Amino acid sequence: MDQHLSLVLLSRITSCLQAILDLEPKLARLDLGPAVIQEFETLKRFLKKVDTVELSEKDVARIEEATAHFLDELKLPLSLVDEDRTRNRFLQ
Repeated sequence: MDQHLSLVLLSRITSCLQAILDLEPKLARLDLGPAVIQEFETLKRFLKKVDTVELSEKDVARIEEATAHFLDELKLPLSLVDEDRTRNRFLQ
């Protein structure tokens, strides 16, 4: 595979993984259980070695689509957590 294409695919998949990992503190407030924490640990391990994985355009596109879907599904629960947090801040 072309080295430039490999770097582009790597950048795209890293961006997806990092977008999900950036939500870890907010997701922890949703109290989704220990399974979610384990999944974050798995993602972190994968992110450290993602540059050793051979990626295809099709795989990366599928991961981008799944990431977008996951982030979309989290909009409502995360907005409720943010709303509760704001409300609690003003009540104190």
